[in-house]
Amino acid sequence: MSETETVYRTTSARTGKMMAIMLGICIVGGVIFFAMWDYWISAPPPVVEVMQGAVDHGAPAVATGQTITVDLNFVQSPDGFTDLAFNALTGEPGHNPTINAAVGDKIVFNVLNQDGGFHAFGVTADAEGFAGIIPGSEVASAAAPLKQGESDTSEFIPTEEGTYYYICTVPGHRELGMVGEIIVGASSGPAEAAAPTGVSHDFTVDFVESEDGFSDLAFNALTGEPGHNPDFVVNSGDEVTFSASNQGKGFHAFGVVASPDDFNNSLWGSEIASPNAPLKPGESGSVTFTAGAPGTYYYICTVPGHAALGMQGSFIVE
Repeated sequence: MSETETVYRTTSARTGKMMAIMLGICIVGGVIFFAMWDYWISAPPPVVEVMQGAVDHGAPAVATGQTITVDLNFVQSPDGFTDLAFNALTGEPGHNPTINAAVGDKIVFNVLNQDGGFHAFGVTADAEGFAGIIPGSEVASAAAPLKQGESDTSEFIPTEEGTYYYICTVPGHRELGMVGEIIVGASSGPAEAAAPTGVSHDFTVDFVESEDGFSDLAFNALTGEPGHNPDFVVNSGDEVTFSASNQGKGFHAFGVVASPDDFNNSLWGSEIASPNAPLKPGESGSVTFTAGAPGTYYYICTVPGHAALGMQGSFIVE
């Protein structure tokens, strides 16, 4: 009878190396996971929600010309967690005010962090949670919240009747009371354009860019400089002439639109060049049109992505 021989498939040294590698992989994976925590808990991009069948609440609506301005302050109980709210604590006058609007109205939120916590803001159609924030309604984020004393402004134009909610988008804060309702009724109809007034305006804008050509795009002056993205105000029926010059290194085009995201639909024949035939560096152009229905519109670079990088300003028709 032969003696049984013990066969070792590996060595203790190799086993130790393998365990060290596995431990290293676990540590690196954990660091990546927690470093991207805000991504894991965030809502999917709006385009993903639309592809999954969700309603696109950010789609353009017929503007009514009505603007509703709402001032909202984050407030909290002295202990910082038993009662969170907007404007006033539970039971106090002004607590989480209900906002009444119509489809196509513009709601402008002036948001201030009055208390000592960290907060962020957004509008959602979801009755629970902090997902589904409608693009354009955000102020700060859970990853980069407003600190005490900080403030910002956002806008929301409802496209459908129903109940929406303005909330603190920091996880858990809605459940602790930072939520109010927006009741949206039927549209009162689009604002109507006035007859030609015989008044003319001549405006000049320059496309300008930061040195790197992409971190800051603007009109007339970069962010923080005098003359940055000026507001233009006219009356419905006025004749408006815009002259635009490309002072940057990239290609640009001009148009007045209902929403900065709606760069494909310039209003009233207000285009200067186009994304397919843009102004090259040093080139310029002009356009004359009649201002339409009252409302707040936007003049932008209509090359996709440029408005989001800063090439947008308000064009207000009264």
